Amino acid sequence: MIDLLNLSVQFSGEYLFENVNVRINPGDKIALVGSNGSGKSTLLKIISGLLEPESGIVQSQKNIKIGYLPQELISNSERSIFEEVKSSISFVNELDNEESEIHDKLNSAYSLSEEFHDKYIHRLGDINNIKEKFGYYKIDSEIEKILLGLGFKVSDLLRPCDEFSGGWQMRVELAKILANENDLILLDEPTNHLDIDSLQWLLEFLQNFKGAILLVSHDKYFVNNVTTKTLEIFNKEVNFYKGKYDDYLNFKKERDEQLIARYRNQQLKIKSTERFIERFRYKNTKAKQVQSRIKQLEKLEKIELPVEFESNIKIRFPEPPRSTIHPVELENVTKSYGSLEVLKNINFKIERGEKIAFVGPNGAGKTTLARIIAGELSVTSGRIIIGDATRIAYYAQEVADNLDTSLNILESVSEISPDSTESRLRSILGSFLFSGDDVYKKLSILSGGEKSRVALARILLTKANLIVLDEPTNHLDVQSKEILQNALVNYTGSLIIVSHDVDFLRPVIDKVIEIRPMQFKYYYGGIDYYLQKKFEETHTFSEKNKPVEIKVNKKEQKRIEAEIRQKKFSATKELKQRIDFLEKEIEKLEDVKTKLESELLKESVYLNPVKLKDTNQHYTDTKTKLEKAISEWTEKSDELSEIEKSFKENFN
Repeated sequence: MIDLLNLSVQFSGEYLFENVNVRINPGDKIALVGSNGSGKSTLLKIISGLLEPESGIVQSQKNIKIGYLPQELISNSERSIFEEVKSSISFVNELDNEESEIHDKLNSAYSLSEEFHDKYIHRLGDINNIKEKFGYYKIDSEIEKILLGLGFKVSDLLRPCDEFSGGWQMRVELAKILANENDLILLDEPTNHLDIDSLQWLLEFLQNFKGAILLVSHDKYFVNNVTTKTLEIFNKEVNFYKGKYDDYLNFKKERDEQLIARYRNQQLKIKSTERFIERFRYKNTKAKQVQSRIKQLEKLEKIELPVEFESNIKIRFPEPPRSTIHPVELENVTKSYGSLEVLKNINFKIERGEKIAFVGPNGAGKTTLARIIAGELSVTSGRIIIGDATRIAYYAQEVADNLDTSLNILESVSEISPDSTESRLRSILGSFLFSGDDVYKKLSILSGGEKSRVALARILLTKANLIVLDEPTNHLDVQSKEILQNALVNYTGSLIIVSHDVDFLRPVIDKVIEIRPMQFKYYYGGIDYYLQKKFEETHTFSEKNKPVEIKVNKKEQKRIEAEIRQKKFSATKELKQRIDFLEKEIEKLEDVKTKLESELLKESVYLNPVKLKDTNQHYTDTKTKLEKAISEWTEKSDELSEIEKSFKENFN
């Protein structure tokens, strides 16, 4: 379908890739991967015809239709969303225009000969047959289906495009590509502006798409579920790998380990040779051997590791101070913007150490709730209770814009952790793609994405015991995402993440809260548990894969549910009472412990041996009681969690 023959591209005097020979076949589903700056977007532009290669050619099948979605787009269309998508379907416009012209000729030509009259009538018949053949009369409903799948509401479809933000306009561009009968679609980071609902819809659409796909995305979950081949740009070469993205990653891991081993062996040999040359450079008896080794070094084809290999960094958050059992509690929280009520009567407690994902469609209130918890927004009614020991760190796109732009990057992160060494700060910045002299760049000259990465680096240095992250992965490459992900896995505080990145959330979170307009639902499990439950809710199939009607006796169902609730109450009543007692006891003991610690620092105490001994003994006893209470609370809480989980499975 498409052949890339001897393709080469240079950028700033350096080759991105050389002599590339690749064939894309009909129906191929390909992931295009490579480190940042390796040339992925450049290759997509060359295939789409927007960019010419330095050398080589792109051979395409005749009349091939290619749809291309870039990472960024500026659109100022005043057409409605629906009309903008429909206007992009070329054959529809061509048929409509031709049909309109024929009607004009038939209506205005008084002296039209019978021959031409019949010719136009026959052509109208042909146009009607073409419309039937290509599903012209289904196009409107298909466009609506695509736009709704991508997250637009029915009321949005007649609104002008320029009323929407850049992220929503990117969805319009994506809809235009999906609505056309393309033979090949090129997608550059298509999931960046999608919520989890529209991401799942797009995933299923692409799985069923009959044409070929070439996809660039840092969303591993998405790529792994869409593609069956991987095209990698690595060390200025482009190579194909068969199988799912996970298969490629397994190969890459083995390949990288071998490359690193070869590099290290060569470096040892080079250093050994250089030591020999330095040692015997001025000895006449060794002159020939020295010259021989110098020539060996000159001829040696050195193994170079790509930039992505330079830092295999593992970063941990500083150990946060212990928070209260519930760092934050929300009681009947409602948030309105004028007459628009976004959240209504929200009640929940964040447990210490809990890691929660907020998911749901855009505009449902995920970010609003995250900002309320972080103290960035006030509530319209209800109240939010912040624990005395709770320290909150908040990250969102707009937070990056509030950084002190008079500082350079290194100064900005040092401001958060003045005790950290420059080496540690540079390691963290390196993980977010700031290396060498980059760390001295002023924040005022950084792009929005670069500022976001600085803001994330600052979060990694905070000693907060509750971190709230709103779409933290939007500007991160695969390596930076993994570094942040590993740090969050090992983080011992409480965590809230607003994200649609399934692969990023998978090892991190242990609870999902789905937020929809006027709906708030818990899922007591990880992201895979949530996706499975959502799939079961939306895909009820029989053995023959046909929808089945589920008939429920409502009276019987209510009786069973009431019975389950009663059993749950009986099974958990005493346990909950004990946990409530322990929580109050722990808070009392923590207060006593804090006061005793203050007492022990007083001169009047530590200069009085008897008082010092008594206070120390009281402190030791309190500490022992506190540890026992916490241990029992943990045991009882785990027991309660297991019981509630078993009853929840009965409800689901």
